[in-house]
Amino acid sequence: MFKNKKSSSLDNDQKIKSAKIDTLLGRGTTIDGDIRFSGGLHIEGMIKGNLTADDKDAMLVLSEHGHIQGEVRVPNIVVNGTIDGDVFANGKVELYEKARVCGDVYYNLLEMAVGSEVNGKLVRQKDDTGYAGTPAVSEAVSAEPEPS
Repeated sequence: MFKNKKSSSLDNDQKIKSAKIDTLLGRGTTIDGDIRFSGGLHIEGMIKGNLTADDKDAMLVLSEHGHIQGEVRVPNIVVNGTIDGDVFANGKVELYEKARVCGDVYYNLLEMAVGSEVNGKLVRQKDDTGYAGTPAVSEAVSAEPEPS
């Protein structure tokens, strides 16, 4: 009935490793500047700049030690690290236990684990506008009740 914490953590690691990764940014690496990529990108280091995916099947994996300071525009993203900036994903956003996002998250599908944080708005994109554009039709999800 109950999973132990260690088993859950191993399941997450296996999910992350099963994603097709073309490029790995190591833990001790810092990049200052914008990055455009295609395929799978796994980040364990630090990026100070914006990330943009060039193809609709691209996947970004941000590990527990990874940190991005800038805007992220990708179709699919798995986060277990820290992002300081807005996230735009027209596919799936997966936020694991140690995920920290300081910015708005624009998504089509969202999966959040207990313990993950979003310090910003969660905005569901109702139509398929693409990760590079501004969502035309969306609904904001807020944790605070609206005043009467």
